[in-house]
Amino acid sequence: KEQMSFLQLIYDNFARAITSFLSAKLRLSVQISVISIEQVTYGEFTNSISAPSIMVIHDMNPLHGEGIMEIQPSLVFCMLDRLLGGCGVGTIENRTLTEIESTIIKQLTQQMLGISREAWENVIDLKPHVELIEYNPQFAQIVSPSEMVILISLAVNFADTEGTLNICLPFIVLEPILDKMSVHNWFVKGSKEDDPQQRHLLEQQIESMAVPVTVVLGRTSIVVRELLDLQVGDVVLIDRKTDEDIDVYIDVCRKFTAKPGRRNSYLAAQITDFVGKGGTSFE
Repeated sequence: KEQMSFLQLIYDNFARAITSFLSAKLRLSVQISVISIEQVTYGEFTNSISAPSIMVIHDMNPLHGEGIMEIQPSLVFCMLDRLLGGCGVGTIENRTLTEIESTIIKQLTQQMLGISREAWENVIDLKPHVELIEYNPQFAQIVSPSEMVILISLAVNFADTEGTLNICLPFIVLEPILDKMSVHNWFVKGSKEDDPQQRHLLEQQIESMAVPVTVVLGRTSIVVRELLDLQVGDVVLIDRKTDEDIDVYIDVCRKFTAKPGRRNSYLAAQITDFVGKGGTSFE
C-alpha cells in the first residue's frame, strides 16, 4: 500500500537522523536502520515482548491517542552506562529502572520523539510527549488487543551491543491523516530548501562524535607453534622498516600515514600524509 511506502520513507529518514543524534549524545559510533514495517494486532505486538521491558508511552498530539516506543533492556542499560560516564557496556539486568534511570530515559526518549516530529513535518506538526514508562506489556493497554497497529522495527548497534527499537502506532490514531500519507505528498512538501539552523545543529552533532583511531605499526604472519612459544623479550619481525611511515586508521578506513614517536610519557604518531578520500579498509 502507498501508506506503507510512505512510512518506509518517514522512518528511513528518522533512522538516519536518530543515528546522528545518538552518536553525538553517547559519543559512540551508532548504526540504526529500519528492519521492517508491518501491520499487526496490538495483542500480537504486546505478546511478542517479554517482561520486564522498557515501553515508553507517549501521546500523539494533535492526534487523539497514544503510541509506544519500546526499547530492548540491553540497549537501555548500555545507554545509561554511557550517559553516566561508563564505556557503554552496561550489565543487562532483569529489573525495572530506578527513579534516576527512569528520568534519564524519559529525557532521552523525549528528544528522540522530537526527531520523529521532524520526520513527520511534511504531513502533520506532531508534538509527542512522554507520558510514562511501562515495564509489563500486559499493563500497557493503549488500545484493545484486537486493534490493528503499525509496527516499525529498527535495528540498533553500538559498542558491541545489538538490539531492537520498536515503534507502535495504532491505526485508529493515524486514521485522520491517512489521506495525507502519500509518497507524492512527502516529496512535494519536502522539496523546500534546507533549514540552515538544522544544518548547523547536524554539523555540531557530527563534530562532537567520537571515532576510533588505530595506529598500525606493521604486520607479520607466524604459525601457531611460534605464537605459543612467544616469551617476554622475543623479537617479532614486521613488514615495516624503522624509517618507514606507519598507517593510521579512522574507524576501519586507512586515512593517514605517520611517524611513530613519543610525546612526554605517551606513545604518539605524527601525521605525515593524507591517504585520500575513502581510504582503504582495515583488514
